[in-house]
Amino acid sequence: MSKPKTLTTAAGIPVGDNQNSLTAGERGPTLAQDHYLLEKLAHFNRERIPERVVHAKAAGVHGTFTVTQDITKYTKARIFSKVGKQTPVLGRFSTVAGEKGSADTVRDVRGFALKFYTDEGNWDMVGNNTPVFFIRDAIKFPDFIHTQKREPHNNLRSHVMWWDFWSQVPEALHQVTILFSDRGIPKGIPYMNGYGSHTYSFINADNERFWVKFHFKTQQGIQNMMQEEADRIVGTDPDYHTRQLFEAVERGEYPKWTFSVQIMPEADAENYRWNPFDMTKVWPHADYPLTEVGVMEMNRNPVNYFAEVEQAAFSPGNVVPGISFSPDKMLQARVFSYADAHRYRLGANFERLPVNRPRTEVHNYQRDGFMRFDDNGGSSPNYEPNSFGGPKENPAYNEPPLRISGDADRYDQKRGVDDDFIQPGNLFRLMPPDEQARLIANISGSLKQTSKEIQERMLPWFYKADKEYGDGIAKGLGLK
Repeated sequence: MSKPKTLTTAAGIPVGDNQNSLTAGERGPTLAQDHYLLEKLAHFNRERIPERVVHAKAAGVHGTFTVTQDITKYTKARIFSKVGKQTPVLGRFSTVAGEKGSADTVRDVRGFALKFYTDEGNWDMVGNNTPVFFIRDAIKFPDFIHTQKREPHNNLRSHVMWWDFWSQVPEALHQVTILFSDRGIPKGIPYMNGYGSHTYSFINADNERFWVKFHFKTQQGIQNMMQEEADRIVGTDPDYHTRQLFEAVERGEYPKWTFSVQIMPEADAENYRWNPFDMTKVWPHADYPLTEVGVMEMNRNPVNYFAEVEQAAFSPGNVVPGISFSPDKMLQARVFSYADAHRYRLGANFERLPVNRPRTEVHNYQRDGFMRFDDNGGSSPNYEPNSFGGPKENPAYNEPPLRISGDADRYDQKRGVDDDFIQPGNLFRLMPPDEQARLIANISGSLKQTSKEIQERMLPWFYKADKEYGDGIAKGLGLK
């Protein structure tokens, strides 16, 4: 009679030979009453919050802003009250189109967002590394961003969507020219400029208004990547810019930017040669030269990225007395949309988070809501007016009436007015021949991936800007 076959485990150990090494708890089941396990798993499932729709991928760093020149004749903002005054600042530097896990060195506009923790509350300067943008009317912003994201049917990014949109929105040509130039791929965050892009207001102690544009000029010098180098880095280190900035600050190599402003007297706006509130235009420095204000040094890395960068919430609506808004249609829309995005991502009390909370006392009548974690206003009244010492409006926010001319309306959707092509042409002619050639090659390489119909619709805009610009694109596309 044959001997019964011995059953073994996958490791070759006879079943039953090692049972005494297991405790009763190890042999038994997991129960739902193990609330420590359930809590850990439940929290893990909720670790991620919605990523930003745009500017999802970013590096962040803390620093200091120091005033170097007196501009108090233009603004009463206490951040600029005296030479030598220092203010803590948080910077967040991002790509625009890519998701949170996308590569740093793709060709894209870069976000340049700064939060100044001033004596009067937070001032957020939420701009880009370019002085203009693709559109001037916010009604087109969701459409534009859809073209930069992924197609709904195949989840792929599409050159066709880009150029189909741009070919019908010729005011985008100025920004397109910058994007496909050498500046479309910065060498790193320390090597790019930052701009407020919009027109804002300065208001001085005499309640006079000045129109202002903000410029942050890198002291490291502008440096850019060639397309071939960027393509190689995408495959080897997609976090290149994030790593570069973090490691530089760790080594004590603190990047600096010179903060300057362009100032336009309020009355000049009425007769200026371009609409000064059109975000697709710059103010030439010959008309309104740069006035230096101070220096920003970024010198401290975050201790915890999620708490200090991912949860950081920037909004153009965060201003202080002496800094205000303008009739810029894009700016007026962003004042709402940025804060609303944070309410969606972080909850109604996002400004109570440590990274977003001003360094000054805050008093208002807002109460309750998800994740309210302070004293919720205590026993003070939650309505206004009241007879119990509730907060009053800060008189420092008083400012002159915003003079508005023209009808309250969107921009005329007729495309291709003549002055949309003057500044892109001027920019092209400022480039040396080798940079012009790279610009044309970059555009042609992308535009070739679209239909002939889109190419032919786009081509006239290059010609309107500059004949050589148009000829170069036509030859690159094989249309000449």
